[in-house]
Amino acid sequence: MLDDLKYWVAISHIPGIGPQRFKKLYSFFSSMENAWQASLFNLKQAGLEDKIAKNFLSAKLHINPDECMSIMDKEKIKAITIHDNKYPKLLKEIYSPPAILYYRGQIEHKYDNLSVGIVGTRRFTSYGRQATEKIVSDLARQGVAIVSGLALGIDTLAHQITLTQKGRTVAVLGCGLANQDIYPAANRHLADEIISNQGLLLSEFPIGTAPLRQHFPQRNRIVSGLCRGVVIIESPERSGSLITTNLAVEQNREVFAVPGNIFYENSKGTHNLIKMGAKLITSADDVLESLSMLDTPNS
Repeated sequence: MLDDLKYWVAISHIPGIGPQRFKKLYSFFSSMENAWQASLFNLKQAGLEDKIAKNFLSAKLHINPDECMSIMDKEKIKAITIHDNKYPKLLKEIYSPPAILYYRGQIEHKYDNLSVGIVGTRRFTSYGRQATEKIVSDLARQGVAIVSGLALGIDTLAHQITLTQKGRTVAVLGCGLANQDIYPAANRHLADEIISNQGLLLSEFPIGTAPLRQHFPQRNRIVSGLCRGVVIIESPERSGSLITTNLAVEQNREVFAVPGNIFYENSKGTHNLIKMGAKLITSADDVLESLSMLDTPNS
């Protein structure tokens, strides 16, 4: 499997090979080495469109699987595939789960099946800070793993607060995991702290992938996919955090919303979610009770 991993990694560098096309390859070929060495005819047999198959053959001329692994080793980045026993079980349940995941830190943890996502605005108010501090602190103290996206704002707060409680936090990125890839750059130190405290950095994007706008909805589906439920704390009417909650609904995850001041722009998104059926919460216990996690042992 280790020998074959380098071909999964190499193929992930090829533009246009996302989870669905990856699935066609690993479903058709007996190994990803065979997929890597396949002819145009065989790639099309596997289900790749003519244009994608031709691009596959031209792109791989510029990719060295052994060199990819060497660079990952230098950056202390590891990878697992969807066939690996360490692949997150909850994430495997979603539509179109990543075929390969890159990570830094501790990939497995006893509380990963007790994960809750925390999302919200980049421009939080003092109320948003207080709500995040209270809810995240109480969840972390109960041994709940806190998952977020390392973005500025509520995401950053959620990771930082979990660390102060010596809890488990997982940051999902919409870019590569090499130090120079980490986005936002202001959170590179936070990323290091997460790794140093039994946390996890996770991405489906290989080294060198820039934080492009279209990557963040993909990132958000992983945030919600890793979790039993997602809590949204302060969100204007149009916000990236609402994408995560919509994905959570599609993935049959619980969606929780913290109410805010009716006169604040930052409350419009959360209040709309409550109107549409999200569970109004005012404490960590509301989340734990809804997810039947109140008996979670302290750790």
